[in-house]
Amino acid sequence: MDSIILLVVLLFLILLGAPIGFILILIPFVYILFTDAVPLVLIPSQMFNAIDSVPLTAIAFFMLTGELMTSATITDRLVALSRALIGRIRGGLAQVNVLVSMFFAGMNGSVVADTATVGALVLPAMKKAGYPAAFSAAVTGVSSTIGGIIPPSIMMIVLANSTEISIAALFAAGIIPGVLIGVVIMIINHYFAIKYNFERSDEPFSIRRAGKELYRSSFALLIPLVLVGSVMGGVASVVEAGAITAMVALLTGVFVYRTIKWKECTGAFRRAFRNSAMVFIIIAASGPFSWLLTSLGAIGDLESWLLSLTDSPIIFILAVILFIFLLGTVMDSAVNIIIVGPVLVNVMAQAGFPEVQAAIVVIVGFLIGSVTPPVGVAYFTAATIAQVRLEKVAVALIPYLVGLFLLLFFILVIPELTMFLPNLMSN
Repeated sequence: MDSIILLVVLLFLILLGAPIGFILILIPFVYILFTDAVPLVLIPSQMFNAIDSVPLTAIAFFMLTGELMTSATITDRLVALSRALIGRIRGGLAQVNVLVSMFFAGMNGSVVADTATVGALVLPAMKKAGYPAAFSAAVTGVSSTIGGIIPPSIMMIVLANSTEISIAALFAAGIIPGVLIGVVIMIINHYFAIKYNFERSDEPFSIRRAGKELYRSSFALLIPLVLVGSVMGGVASVVEAGAITAMVALLTGVFVYRTIKWKECTGAFRRAFRNSAMVFIIIAASGPFSWLLTSLGAIGDLESWLLSLTDSPIIFILAVILFIFLLGTVMDSAVNIIIVGPVLVNVMAQAGFPEVQAAIVVIVGFLIGSVTPPVGVAYFTAATIAQVRLEKVAVALIPYLVGLFLLLFFILVIPELTMFLPNLMSN
């Protein structure tokens, strides 16, 4: 009963628009104040323990890399490269939207940054080309989920820190699912492009043009190769790799492309620190909230319920996916991954799934939740940039959400989709 009341209060405060970090601290604070169960000093202690981890430092470097890329207009080159690769395909701008998100994902690791950056670049062009605003926002929001799946991924670092799973293994496991998500979105885009006769580029695909844009973007594309390659190859830790790629992004913008001045770097550092602080506040606040859930028995009840379904693998898989979907509609994806993610990984591991596969399912599922109405942050961000009503975007998202959750089902039942590259790397 206490767990139900807790969740009702949590959802009520979220729907009121209260900051999620504030909510996660307030609820255990009030509980301890009224019950006197433990000293109040437990709250700052749990907050410190939640962020007392060196690998989490890499989050700030990923944020800085993304900001430096945007300030140096590196993303503009990625848009040009994507246009060259897409050619005269019907609905080309919608496909460019997805392809740019896939490129950008390999350099930043943040869903919100992907939505804001790619949306600001591509949405105005889609609007000018006659795409419905709701459709454009839906494509931007749903493709931004790739930003948290294709490595580097901030949420992979967070979940690996909570479960002690290898970050390199998660990076390797996220590549194929991330690419498949992009493919699914592009297939749905193509269907709507044919149905509604969307625009197509005047310039056909040519190897010469694609090669030229690839050359212009070559230094930008080195960033994900250096980062992911160094981590997966065991050459550098995730923190060291993050620092290296941030430096590469800075030197590329200042000395290679010469599109950013040293003075302008100040703004990029400021935004990166602010965005990193927001993530760390949520991680810290999840500490006392997780303690409260454990104390009330909510975590144990969830584990017992899911494990009771393992006699039927299909029922268990469907229950896990349904639970992820329902929780994703009402809770922030970062909070879900931090608090509920380790529980689901543990349950799936006990049910016989590899831990790495289970972690990717959790990350993909809850990141899809970031674009799921009514509280998805990518859903709100894309709708705001496109200046369109939320309910219209919600309707436009339906076919994409169906396709992505169907893909999530296959990721869970086909281990090779996640385990092929980690197994290859370990061998």
